[in-house]
Amino acid sequence: MEVFQALQRLHMIIFSQNVSPCGKFLAAGNNYGQIAIFSLSAALSSEAKEESKKPMVTFQAHDGPVYSMVSTDRHLLSAGDGEVKAWLWAEILKKGCKELWRRQPPYRTSLEVPEINALLLVPKENSLILAGGDCQLHTMDLETGTFTRALWGHTDYIHCLALRERSPEVLSGGEDGAVRLWDLRTAKEVQTIEVYKHEECSRPHNGRWIGCLATDSDWMVCGGGPALTLWHLRSSTPTTIFPMRAPQKHVTFYQDLILSAGQGRCVNQWQLSGELKAQVPGSSPGLLSLSLNQQPAAPECKVGSARGSGDPGRPGCVDRSVTTLLPLGPDSRRQQLQGGCLYQSGLPSFLPVLLTSSNTPTSISGV
Repeated sequence: MEVFQALQRLHMIIFSQNVSPCGKFLAAGNNYGQIAIFSLSAALSSEAKEESKKPMVTFQAHDGPVYSMVSTDRHLLSAGDGEVKAWLWAEILKKGCKELWRRQPPYRTSLEVPEINALLLVPKENSLILAGGDCQLHTMDLETGTFTRALWGHTDYIHCLALRERSPEVLSGGEDGAVRLWDLRTAKEVQTIEVYKHEECSRPHNGRWIGCLATDSDWMVCGGGPALTLWHLRSSTPTTIFPMRAPQKHVTFYQDLILSAGQGRCVNQWQLSGELKAQVPGSSPGLLSLSLNQQPAAPECKVGSARGSGDPGRPGCVDRSVTTLLPLGPDSRRQQLQGGCLYQSGLPSFLPVLLTSSNTPTSISGV
């Protein structure tokens, strides 16, 4: 039994991660359906010890992999095979944490259990958008728990979602090589950009899939098989091609920069002109997940109970510019299983890397 458990740990991979509403905790989900909670203030403290970099708590959330997570003001939402679950942050650090609710989108047949690869909150609607293996975007009302619309258009599974906050529009990118723009008011597709058909973006040897995208007003950046590219949405024009050979899996706008991560061993900081401002080396073969902790430093976090010696950092001392990075294997996608998630055996279990504003990598220990 001990040997079997050791083998399981050896093949445990991080699939998703999310920062708590107060910005002090990191939730990481793995391919065995577990979610581990780390204390960011403890891990980033100048007095941090190895014990401080281990999970505060680990619990079984899903039967299969935890593909995606997002947080509301009070809840952690996690997605797996065909369903999304809610967990109360105030209770999540307590032993025996139980799900608050679970929902399953209305799939075409009862035998269909597609993966949910992406979750996106729409605050103005108080709704949640789910997308993944069934090639649809499902909208769920967070107040009633009912599914209100399904958006059809993609011809292959969906990898990523992004929200245009100023206008009620959502962008989706998928395995079909298209970025589609949806108007949430009319529930219709209003724009399609087939990135791989643009010669300057196309890289046929990598495929046509779109693995990451982000938007900032009239601008969008996306990548995957095609080159990482900055687009002007109104004109559907690529304006900047970023000179990256490796497929990029995650990208985000941050102030006047674009941050990207993928199969390479570093996080790239790009200026909008396409100039590489900095490369921050990571400690893993590649990066599965990239997110910015831009939560305000709270004087008191309401997530569970205080850990005392387990949290040597001062309350509210989390850097607003912390970036969390998670390891990725050499394959850009998980080829052997249906869906748009990654799989690579032999990586450490729960091994996020934290980058502070000083660009100093700090590893968090595995369970």
